Amino acid sequence: MVFAQTSPPDIITTRLTLDEYRAMEETNPERHEYRNGEIITMSGGSESHSAIASNFLITLGFLLRDTNFRLYNSDLRVWIPEYQCGTYTDLMVVNGEPEFNGNRNDEILNPMLIVEVLSPSTEAYDRGDKFRKYRSIASFCEYLLVSQTEPYIEQYHNLDRNSNDRWLWQVHSNLERTIMLHSFNVEIPLTEIYRRINF
Repeated sequence: MVFAQTSPPDIITTRLTLDEYRAMEETNPERHEYRNGEIITMSGGSESHSAIASNFLITLGFLLRDTNFRLYNSDLRVWIPEYQCGTYTDLMVVNGEPEFNGNRNDEILNPMLIVEVLSPSTEAYDRGDKFRKYRSIASFCEYLLVSQTEPYIEQYHNLDRNSNDRWLWQVHSNLERTIMLHSFNVEIPLTEIYRRINF
């Protein structure tokens, strides 16, 4: 297998069939994104990245513990049929039972909330093409981009579930604030998301 280096320097790409990709992901300790035949090695996260994602999962898991919502960490792929793309989120939530891609149990089709903790190598992609791909998922209605270098979270919420072109953007940059997650009608304090994070 030949890997080709692309920019930024810590992302490596190659081409595989979808079946080859899935077989590789079942045994490979690294995570890879599948983009219509192109395989992109996902760079590892920092300690802050991991801690923020864990804080979010713990806090939101507690708030939603007696509801019908299910939370998943970065071990489970989202499959985006329109773009033939399989990718990993830092956190996703589905409403009710997960919908899987065919007979697979490792590719979710119906996330409603997705959280991405931003990294220098993926920030532009998370804000641009990846968000555009996510918006093609009918169930997807809320997106959070979380900085790991300062208390700063961008929130996107779909105002019209029948359309993909009416998203409200809001910024949260004060540790004394809370974020209202419209998908579940719950509030999360920024202090919980950034608990024990030193800037």
